[in-house]
Formats: sequence, C-alpha cells, structure tokens
Amino acid sequence: MASTGAYGTWPSPIDAALAASQDGRPEFVGTVGDEVWWTAPRPAEGGRRALVRRRTDGSEETALPAPWNVRSRVIEYGGQPWAGAVRPSGGPLVVFVHFADQRLYVFEPDARGGAAQPRPLTPVSTVGGGLRWVDPVVHLGRGEVWCVLEEFTGASPTDVRRAVVAVPLDGSAAGDRTAVRELSGGGHRFVTGARLSPDGRRAAWLGWDHPGMPWDGTDVMLADVTDDGRFDGVRRFAGGPDESVAQAGWAADGRLLFASDRTGWWNLYRADPDQDAAAVALCPRDEEFGGPLWKIGQKWFEPLDSGLIAVLHGAGATALGVLDPESGELVDAPGPWTEWAPALAADDSRVIGLAAGPRSTFEIVELDTVSGHARVIGAPHRDVVDPAYYPEPRSRTFTGPGGREIHAHIHPPHSPELTAPDGELPPFVVWAHGGPTSRTPLVLDLEIAYFTSRGIGVAEVNYGGSTGYGREYRNRLREQWGVVDVEDCAAVAGALADEGAADRARLAIRGGSAGGWTSAASLTSSGVYACGTIMYPILDLTDWASADGTHDFESQYLETLIGPFAEVPDRYRDRSPAEHADRMSAPFLLLQGLDDVICPPVQCERFLERMAGRGIPHAYLTFEGEGHGFRRADTMVRALEAELSLYAQTFGIERPDVPALELGE
Repeated sequence: MASTGAYGTWPSPIDAALAASQDGRPEFVGTVGDEVWWTAPRPAEGGRRALVRRRTDGSEETALPAPWNVRSRVIEYGGQPWAGAVRPSGGPLVVFVHFADQRLYVFEPDARGGAAQPRPLTPVSTVGGGLRWVDPVVHLGRGEVWCVLEEFTGASPTDVRRAVVAVPLDGSAAGDRTAVRELSGGGHRFVTGARLSPDGRRAAWLGWDHPGMPWDGTDVMLADVTDDGRFDGVRRFAGGPDESVAQAGWAADGRLLFASDRTGWWNLYRADPDQDAAAVALCPRDEEFGGPLWKIGQKWFEPLDSGLIAVLHGAGATALGVLDPESGELVDAPGPWTEWAPALAADDSRVIGLAAGPRSTFEIVELDTVSGHARVIGAPHRDVVDPAYYPEPRSRTFTGPGGREIHAHIHPPHSPELTAPDGELPPFVVWAHGGPTSRTPLVLDLEIAYFTSRGIGVAEVNYGGSTGYGREYRNRLREQWGVVDVEDCAAVAGALADEGAADRARLAIRGGSAGGWTSAASLTSSGVYACGTIMYPILDLTDWASADGTHDFESQYLETLIGPFAEVPDRYRDRSPAEHADRMSAPFLLLQGLDDVICPPVQCERFLERMAGRGIPHAYLTFEGEGHGFRRADTMVRALEAELSLYAQTFGIERPDVPALELGE
C-alpha cells in the first residue's frame, strides 16, 4: 500500500546525475556495407559525439576514441557529419567532421598502419568561422566525397557562403582550398548535399534563401553530371517560396522522389526528371511524410532496391512504414515505438532507424521488409531505474482562444510508493519546446521523470506553430510569436487547473532557446505562473535581428515570426521581454552557455541589467564550454538541481536532497 506524502516532497531514485547520464540520443544512423554505424552522445566525456560501429556479428564498439567529436557546425545546428563505403579491397572507409576544427577527415579502421588513423581531407581557414562541412556522400569510383561547404568570408556571422562541393579522397585538399571542386555554384544561400541518380547522370539537392526558412519554401534543384564530374544545366525542378520540400532523392528506377507540403501536408511525390508532367502523390494523406529541416541531411524517406520506399509518417507522432509506390499501400512496422527520428538508412531489404516510445529512449531498430519483423540492434533502451517510476503520460487536445486546438502531452505526478493527501492539488511545470518551428514528441525522458517521480507534473505543449499537424497549424505563429505560443501554454495550464488536475497557485513554465523566449514572454505578460526557468533564451528581438545578433541561418527568421523589421520595428520592441522587465513579478532562473553563438549571453546580461534593484528573486547560472543546449553531464546536473530548488522554494516544498539555489534580488 502506498504511503502518503505532499506533492513535490516524494523521494525518487532518479537523481540529476542519472537523468544527465541518459541525456541525448543516437543520431545519424547509416550503413557501411552490412555494418550499421551511428553517432552517440557521451555526456561524461565532455559532451562529445562518438562514432559507433556495429559489426555484422552484432558487437558494438566506439570507432574513434576521445577527443574525436563527430559533429558539424554548418548552420550551427549541423547535420549528417559522417559517411562511409566499403573499399574494393574490403573494409570500411569512413569520412567525418571533427567538431574542434570542423575539418573533414578520412580513416580506414581495419587498415594497418597510418591508414587506420584519421587523416585530414580539408584545409583550415582563419577567416571568421572558417570552413565547415556537412552531409557527405562517399563516391569511391570518383575518388571524392560530395558534401556541403560552408565558407566564412568575413568576421560577421552572416559573412558566409555555401555550395555543394567535391573533396578529393587522396588528401590533396588538406592544404589547398583550390583542390575542392565546387559543383552547385552560388545559386542559393543555403543548400543540402547532392544525391546522385542511380545511373550517375543527374544530381538533386535542395536550396533556399533569406528571409525564408526551409519549412517556408525550398527549391528542388537538378543538374546533369558530365563525364568529368561537373554539374551542367542546373535548374529548379520543384518547390518555390511557398512550398517546403523537406527532402529529395532518387528511386531505384531513376525517378525523382521528394517530400513536399504543397497540399498543406508534407506528402511524398514521384516525378520523371525527363518530362514536364506533374509529380504524382504516392500516398496522399493529411499526415506528415516530412518535417522541418533543422539539420542538413535529415531523412524522412529511404528508397529500397526492390522499389519499395521506407517512409516516416504521422500527425503529431511518427511511425515507420513501407510504401508500395505503385499501389499506394502503406504497411507500418510492428513494435512498441511511437516516435521515429528523421534518420533512415537502407541495405538491401532492411531498413534502419531510430525509434523511441513513452517507456523507452531512442534505440537503433532494424526492420526486415521481407518478413515484416522489427528488432533492436543497437543502443538498446535499458531500464537504469525501476520503470515503475517512469511517467504515465497521455496526449491530449485542449481548446485555446477562439476555439483553436492545442496539442500537448500531460505527465501527471507519479510514484509507485507515494500518493498525495486527499484534496491536495499538484504543482505543474509547463514545458515550452524550442524551435519554435518544431515539436516535442511523446517519448521517455528522465528529465521529466526527475520531476514527476517527486510529485511535480509536467505539461509539454505543442503550441500553435509546432510541426507535425500540417502547414495551417504551423503557420499560426506567423507574425504571432510571443502571442500564440504564450496564449496556448497559458490555456493548457489554465485548463489543468480548471479540471482540478493542477494547483493554480503552483504553476511554473520552463523552456530553452525559443522555449526560453516563450517562458520569459509568459512571465512578463500572462500572470499565470508562480515562477519560471529560462534557458539560453532570446530576450531582445531588436538586438537578435541586428547584423551580428545571431548566426546566419536564423538571422532573418523573425521576418516571418514577428514581421518585416523595416515595416514593424515597434513590434520587435513591444514583444521583447527585455523591454518589459518591469512587468516581471515572479522568481526565475536563467541558465546560459557562455559559448552560445545562437542566443549569445548578452541577451541574458542586458535583461538582468534592467532587472537590477527590482526585488524579484532570481538566479543566473552560466556554463563555460557550453553552447546552445547543454551536453556535459556536470552542467546538466547543476542545471536540473537548480531548477528543482527554484520550484521547491517558490512552492513551499522541502527538498533537502538538492543544493539550495541562492536567489538574489
């Protein structure tokens, strides 16, 4: 029989160190011959990304020891950082981007002598952010790797150009930038890597320009590939400023495949590149077969040699399915997973992906498309604590202002040992996701369990503007950032209080990046929350939109989220939390990485200057060596314990098991 204890006071075996050790997920899965490779987080190793190899016998090994860190900084969010192929003599050849210097390296792990050690393929530049590379594809027959080059031409973060290029595999470009062949030219500000058609005659890639973001509009570009490897006859095949194509590739028969939202949902299309006939939707549905391209090289579909296509699809969630493009029949993979990351690979008849669910973290899953059997083959979820302490969430749809729908995942307090006294209502924390053109999936997260197992509920809100629910839902945030997101989070919090599921006097809000903006905007405008946690936020829109306010990728994002700055400059000022510090009346915690170039520390510093002397309890914690989002275990432990201490002090909860956060005024 469960004992009784006040909400928020419950003991839990999920401490901050345990939650931090499970933070992050595998990414960028791919095949090298019959082997499966991916990158994996290492919070205890300075937050590096390790390259993991699964051999054909099922054994796993870290392919590169510390300090190798396989992660690209192109558009700062990076993307596919590695690629591999099997050498004619046998054994893998792998190219990868090393985070520290952003150079492209090659190594042959099974070779003897120096070939087994990484060797640089690209040079170093001291101009601005230097040279960066992403989304590589190895072409052994051509003796080169195709990828995206991001080249800084000046000191400003927006002094930058990008192109599809070919880098020689012989290392001749390691000290000579001119040995890198440019393929795509300078047609677009942003590009993805090029994909070569099965017959080697054509290449396809995506491009887009300021002020649009890739979920606003992209172009599908085609080029003929000449015998000497040049791109000729470059042309736009599909897309446009109001049509977002998330991915383009080739079917086994040489026809072009692309995921477009031209109907209001990202659906999969097929077209003959030799004809002007309209593209055909292969499985038209009010579901998403694509998503927001935050990282270069993300994959929502993968063609198979058989002609079938592995696809990710869903509305508000993601399933892996196998699509017959001739009949339109779509068969989903079996298993307990409810969310698949946009990272697919295929080898013959098997599909490899990354999947998770409400009771499991992301793991490497293999689907045999012949037998229909799915199994975990790497990074398996392990219950590091009794799963009885996991949250028991449910997805819900709430009603917001004007009757609009708001999607959310609700995680009530839960413990196998304790219940609250009769009549007590639980404190709840609203989590606002980053992006903001993104969404939060319903998957196991020990950071959430850290709170729910102690008796504090969590509500993850996919506010208007989130992805996964069609373009109309996504466009709700156009020129309404700081309005719709704030209203939707408040509506969910208020509904939980109205239902008697949450204590109206003990509501909090937290978020990072764009979620930090929503948290700060909520605390300075809504009056709903008793306190809040604001992580690496945007606080001053005018400053963030200035020439050097942020990085190039998002430097004109506000043109759609807020409106054209030249036309509505007052709106930028009026919506900025930094301009309304006098309205902040609730305690808050600010968390900031000092190496953050996306939301620089100056955003927090100027906000705190305006808060000085106002008598509002708050704390500001900064972390050396952390950028946009925290990756190091010690950082995550400090941040999580500080957050819990803020809620304990504000809500009147005794938590002697965590260091007390010093709140100044």
